Amino acid sequence: MSISPTPLTVGQAEPRLPQLHVVDVRTPGEFASGHLPGAVNVPLDRIRKNLSDLRGSASPLLLVCASGPRSEKAVAELAVHGIAAESLAGGTRAWAAAGHPLEFPPGPVRAIWGMERQVRFTAGALVLLGLALGLLVHPAFQLLSAGIAGGLVFSALTDTCGMAALLGRLPFNRRGTSPHA
Repeated sequence: MSISPTPLTVGQAEPRLPQLHVVDVRTPGEFASGHLPGAVNVPLDRIRKNLSDLRGSASPLLLVCASGPRSEKAVAELAVHGIAAESLAGGTRAWAAAGHPLEFPPGPVRAIWGMERQVRFTAGALVLLGLALGLLVHPAFQLLSAGIAGGLVFSALTDTCGMAALLGRLPFNRRGTSPHA
């Protein structure tokens, strides 16, 4: 499989799924909330640690995340190391929206917040905290809110998210059944 500048659509990927090695680059917690059949979990921040396993795959690689951007970043990272891979356009959300099944780990399923929801909650809570402390304690605490706002603007401009990277390292985002943990 060559490195594709255009991600595969769900319609293109679905008939090829049995021939693909599907790698989900979300956090283990997100992976546990439902993933493509047969997918293995290699979180984006662990791609480099798993280069030899990914390079040794006998099947073409299809990388998947929640909506597409993280898997596209992983495809670019693998390309730097000479590993061919493709991304699924729209990610797991598009797969499920097209009516295709998701797999879940065995046992009880607990509520998992997606990374985007975790980032929105954390950013909002920090902005409110900065505003409250600025009003009740000292106006300098409003700089916390300004810093979060600046981080969100930077995140949008660069299509990166430092807060997501930090949240992905928390223990509840590390739980899961990843063979590459």
